[in-house]
Amino acid sequence: MTPWIILISYALFLLLFDFFVLHKKDKVTTVRKAIFETIFFVSNALLFTFAVYWFYNTNMIDNVNNLSASDAVVKYLTGYIIELSLSVDNLFVIAIIFTGYKIPSQYQHKLLFLGILGAIIFRAILISIGLVLIHKIHGMSIIFGLFLLYTAFKMLKKEAEHEEVHEPKGIMKLFRFSNSMDGGKFVTKINGKRVFTTLFAALVAIEFTDLLFALDSIPAIFAITTDPFIVYSSNIFAIMGLRSLYFFLANMLEKFVYLKYSVFSILIFVSLKLMTAGFVDIPEWFSLLFIAMSLIIGVYVSLNFNKDAEKHKKE
Repeated sequence: MTPWIILISYALFLLLFDFFVLHKKDKVTTVRKAIFETIFFVSNALLFTFAVYWFYNTNMIDNVNNLSASDAVVKYLTGYIIELSLSVDNLFVIAIIFTGYKIPSQYQHKLLFLGILGAIIFRAILISIGLVLIHKIHGMSIIFGLFLLYTAFKMLKKEAEHEEVHEPKGIMKLFRFSNSMDGGKFVTKINGKRVFTTLFAALVAIEFTDLLFALDSIPAIFAITTDPFIVYSSNIFAIMGLRSLYFFLANMLEKFVYLKYSVFSILIFVSLKLMTAGFVDIPEWFSLLFIAMSLIIGVYVSLNFNKDAEKHKKE
């Protein structure tokens, strides 16, 4: 149990440090600060590879898949990059939620922080259910693979869906909401009655959309490993870095127009890997290389596309 205690304690420490030190007050996050925080969280995720190596090298962890320490590190890094890459689409939705609910910049970090806490809990539950299904139901990996394949092709057609915020109507019917934010509170009083503010409605929307995205990302990492510790640790660090990554990329999302094709290729790759796991053994170094190259190519092509577009405008 020690590795699990270390993981949870380390994650909680980073979250508390972020909330009480890096963001003491509700202030607008500058691009410079967002870059620093992104580097900080990515560095911590990479530093945790040493802990992963130590846990598996000293047999401190319940090594259900009999992984060597080096294999465990590669699978952790591959899972981490997959989770980050699949989170790019989530960033677009978060941006639209903030715009749709007209959330001021100074309150956005608090919403993302609470959203991350909820995501960590909900993803732990979904990961546990997914692992049980894979181990108990024969052929479940093929079902997950087909689901990812369907998601990949659907992803290319759903840009129009991002143009409006889809509120969780079932929840909205249960609670009373006000357009007031009342200084960043989640509950306020109007005409003597307690009602939820717009901030709370936006938080519900963020949690709801993260659950939907988790249905894609969690089966994807099962193509890499079914080791519970690696699956959950890579998810935790990817989710924690999502907040700072959002503020870093908030003004740049529209520039990466071809990045969706990188995510599409990654989903196709991991879906095929899941479905052929019993017949074809794809080396982990190849998976890591493919995912990294897909993202690099997507960013490179997008940046070149923007340069060409700017040249045509000047002409």
